[in-house]
Amino acid sequence: MKVLVVGANGQIGRHFVKMLVDSKDHTPKAMIRKEEQISFFNSLDVESVLTSLEGSVEEIAVAMKDCEAVVFAAGSGGATGADKTLLIDLDGAAKTIEAAEQTGTERFLMISAINADKRDMWKEDMAHYYVAKHHADNILRASGLVYTIIRPGLLTNDPGTGKILATENLDSGQIPREDVARVLLHSLDNEHAFNKTFEIISGEDDIGDALDRL
Repeated sequence: MKVLVVGANGQIGRHFVKMLVDSKDHTPKAMIRKEEQISFFNSLDVESVLTSLEGSVEEIAVAMKDCEAVVFAAGSGGATGADKTLLIDLDGAAKTIEAAEQTGTERFLMISAINADKRDMWKEDMAHYYVAKHHADNILRASGLVYTIIRPGLLTNDPGTGKILATENLDSGQIPREDVARVLLHSLDNEHAFNKTFEIISGEDDIGDALDRL
């Protein structure tokens, strides 16, 4: 399966691209926004395409050409303001979903955030972030695409353990970015993850087993 990785140069994105390279079943295509990011993907012998989420749906659709799945791992980052969060995390996601519908790319995986459906738990200074994630998730669920929405807890840069807790109702916890990428990899063709929204944090279950119980 050829997979367009949107936000491929992010921390989760880089982990995930490397995992796809090492897999025997999937091939990554990295969607990036800066020319200086190309060299990293060239070093992995990974195809890359320069496309901005602030561009048009048509431009994103061109980047998606020949792909059978999309992973949306992009984010505006904590250093930007609410305006960029809405443009990237919400509108960028919505345009990518629309591009997938136009191109017939039916498999779509989204990295969201824990508590994105719980307005009473949104802190005021992060409300714009949760608004973006909440509505992007809803747009994906309503799209008719075969979706998987993964809502990790607090992200860390600790080494991955391959052990998680996956459920549809968690309030807190943390998880290494490497394990989030590994969950993406396992979710690509695991039918137990199809059309599901779930939270993940570090736990005691092997990733495959945890997904099989969704």
